[in-house]
Amino acid sequence: MERRMVVAQSDVPARLVPVGTKITIPSGSFVTLTQALGGNYTVIYNGNMARVDGTDAHALGLESEVLTFEPADGENIREADVWQALKTIYDPEIPVNLVDLGLIYNVRIDQTSKQVFIDMTLTAPACGMGPVLVSDVKYRTALVPNVKDVKVELVFDPPWSREMMSEEAQLETGMFF
Repeated sequence: MERRMVVAQSDVPARLVPVGTKITIPSGSFVTLTQALGGNYTVIYNGNMARVDGTDAHALGLESEVLTFEPADGENIREADVWQALKTIYDPEIPVNLVDLGLIYNVRIDQTSKQVFIDMTLTAPACGMGPVLVSDVKYRTALVPNVKDVKVELVFDPPWSREMMSEEAQLETGMFF
C-alpha cells in the first residue's frame, strides 16, 4: 500500500506504537496512512505512529471491518466466538493471524464474571509490538457477545517456535521445510 493522507471523519480511537497507550485522534485531523495489514491501519498523527483497529476504519473514511457472530444463546460466552475474534488479529509485520502463528496458547472463560482470560506469547520476548498486540487481543475479544472483561497474560514458556505455526501459516511465510 502506498502512503497517503486521510482526514479523520470523526474522533478515531487508536493506540500508540509500540507502547499501546490509548489516544483519540480528533475529527478533522490529517493523518498519514502508512500501512494496512490484517484489517488494521498504521497512521502517523502529530509525529507519532498509531494503530487504528479495522473495526474503527469508518472514522478515517475507510471501509470498516465488521466482526459478526452467531446470535447469542442467552448470557454465555461461546469459546468459538473468542477464537473467531482472535483469528482476525494479524501480526503487524507478518501477514498471518495470531492463532495461525501459534501465539495464542490458551483461552479460559469465566461465565459467572463474563471474563475471558488469554495466555499468549510473542515471536520474540523483546518484540517491540507486544503491547500493541495485547491491546489488539483485548479490543477484538471484547467485541464478542456477552464479554465484559478481557485479561491477557504474556507467557514465554514454552518459547515460541515456527513449529507452533499452522501448516498454512508456514507455507504463507515460506517457513515450511
